[in-house]
Amino acid sequence: MLISGIQKCTTIDYPDHLSCIVFTPGCNMRCKFCHNPEFVLPEQIKKIKDTFIPQDAFFNFLQSRKGLLDGVVITGGEPTLMVDLISFIKKIKKMGFKVKLDSNGQRPEILKQVIDQNLVDYIAMDVKASLEQYNELTGKHVRTDKINESITLLKKQEKIPYEFRTTMIKGIHTQKEMQNIGQMLTGANTLYLQSFRAGNTLDKSFSNKQGFTQQELTAYIPMLKQTITSVIAR
Repeated sequence: MLISGIQKCTTIDYPDHLSCIVFTPGCNMRCKFCHNPEFVLPEQIKKIKDTFIPQDAFFNFLQSRKGLLDGVVITGGEPTLMVDLISFIKKIKKMGFKVKLDSNGQRPEILKQVIDQNLVDYIAMDVKASLEQYNELTGKHVRTDKINESITLLKKQEKIPYEFRTTMIKGIHTQKEMQNIGQMLTGANTLYLQSFRAGNTLDKSFSNKQGFTQQELTAYIPMLKQTITSVIAR
């Protein structure tokens, strides 16, 4: 398991659980607004490879946090790209910790595997855009059929709590676009809306784009709740 970074404690990334975060390098998307290009682009990953954290060091850290932390959030990059993700999760679970998995939904077969085997306790999937706009925002090689398969899988299964989340950018996530996302997620339990923050982005033209205020995010909730059970601005 390649570990590009660890955040030792978070109270917000896993709802109602005190957790640490494990970051994995590499991604199968090229989201223009991505704030972590060093974890995405192969040439950038190569530069930081010497700073990667050995698995043994992570598990030693986790052992020292028994009784203090509730769970582990595995995020990226895109963690479902890791060939040993399943064995990594099993080891965490064996130590008594809950596991939350973050994913972009490009590998529904991995999501199905962790669900069927009850390996995770919570799944968060990023929904970047409506299917019609996905490739424009995330790269031409992204397969929207896989995105749709992952969305359908999460909505239909009843074993694992899950959330969808959308990072909203002014000029891109218009009223019409959010209506389309709402239709795409019809029947979903939970959608979180979060605002884009300007700064270092994979596509430099996005570095100065604007996000939404909390009030502006909240204004979308009534419309989205027509098709989604719970919609929360954060």
